[in-house]
Amino acid sequence: MEFGIFILMQQRSYAQSSADVLRCAVEQTVAADQAGFDTAWYAEHHFSNYGLCASPLMMVAHCAPLTQRIRLGSAVCVLPLYHPARLMAEAAFADTVSGGRLELGVGAGYQQFEFDRFGVNLADAPAIFNEFLDVLPLGIKERVFSFEGKHINFPPTAISIRPAQKPMPPIWIATGDAATQRRAIRDGHNLFVTALLNGKDKLATLRQQLEGAAQQEGRSIDGTKVALLRCAFVSDNEGEIQSFLDCARYQRRVSESLKFRRSQSDDGYMVLEQPGPNDMSLDTIRANLPVGSVDYVIERMVEEIRILRPKHVALQTQLGDFDHATMMRQIELWGERIIPAIRRELGPDFAQPPVFAAAAE
Repeated sequence: MEFGIFILMQQRSYAQSSADVLRCAVEQTVAADQAGFDTAWYAEHHFSNYGLCASPLMMVAHCAPLTQRIRLGSAVCVLPLYHPARLMAEAAFADTVSGGRLELGVGAGYQQFEFDRFGVNLADAPAIFNEFLDVLPLGIKERVFSFEGKHINFPPTAISIRPAQKPMPPIWIATGDAATQRRAIRDGHNLFVTALLNGKDKLATLRQQLEGAAQQEGRSIDGTKVALLRCAFVSDNEGEIQSFLDCARYQRRVSESLKFRRSQSDDGYMVLEQPGPNDMSLDTIRANLPVGSVDYVIERMVEEIRILRPKHVALQTQLGDFDHATMMRQIELWGERIIPAIRRELGPDFAQPPVFAAAAE
C-alpha cells in the first residue's frame, strides 16, 4: 500500500506571496521524502490563485536534487494545453534528472477559465487527449516516430532526450469518465480517482464504476493500479481541525467557480470564495472525511481503503492558507504513526486481489 502527498499550491490571499507558496511546497516535499512517503504529486493550474504550479514537470526537476528516494509526479499535466513534442521532451528530461523517479500523471482538463486563456476549445479536449495518449508512448519509446490525427500530426520525428525509466515512466490517467477509465485499463495505464469531499458511499460508487469499466474490457480492476486522492487530517486540536475543514471547503468552492464559470474576482486574479449549489457545511465535510484523532483516522482510512481497494492514496496536504508549520508536523505524524499503522491493519495479504464472481467466470 503506497502513500503520497498531493500539493495544489494555493494562494488564498495576498498575505501569502507566490514565493511563500512555492517555498512551502518544496519544504513539504522534502519533509515527505524524509517521512517515508512514496510519492509527491504536483497539480497544474494557470491564471488564478487556485493553484500556482504552472508546470508540474518543472517542480519535479526542481525537487529532484533536494530529495533522496521519493518519487515525483504530475497530477496532472493537462495535455490539451501542451504541444506533444514539448511535453514528451520535458517528461524525459524530468525523468532523467530525477534518476528515473517520474510518475507521469495526465488529464484532459476541466476548467473553462484556463482553456479560454490558452485559446483551446474545451469541447475539443477529450479528442485531443485521446490522440495525445496515442502519440505519447510512440514519442517516448521510439527513436523515430510519426503520427497523423485530426488534432496532432508528426512527420518522422525524434525526441532527443530519452527517459531513464525503460521503456517509459508510468502513466497515470486522472478521470471520472467511464470511457476514459476503460481506455486506461485497456492500455495498461494507472488510474487516479477522487471522491472529492464526499464520504464512504461515494467510494463504494467509485469502486462499482471501476469494476464495471474493467469488466467491459474483459478484465478485473485489481489488475490496474488505482490511486485515490483524499483529504485527511489527524489532530485532537479542534481549532486545527476547523481550519483544515474550512480550507478544504474553500478549495472546492473555488474549483467549482472556475469549472462552472461562476468565477469572480476584484482584480482578475484572486478568485472570490462563494458558496455554490454543491456546498457542504463543515460538519458534513467532517463526517465525510478521515478527520480526527489518530485512532479514528487510522480506523477510517482502513475502512475506506477496503471499500475502494486502491493501491495508492495521495493525501491532499496543502489546502487554502492552512498553516504551513502545522502541515509539516502533519506529514511527519503520518510517516511515523499513521501510515505504518494502516499498513499493519491491512495486513500483508491486502495486496492480493479478491476473487469476484465476474472475474472467476
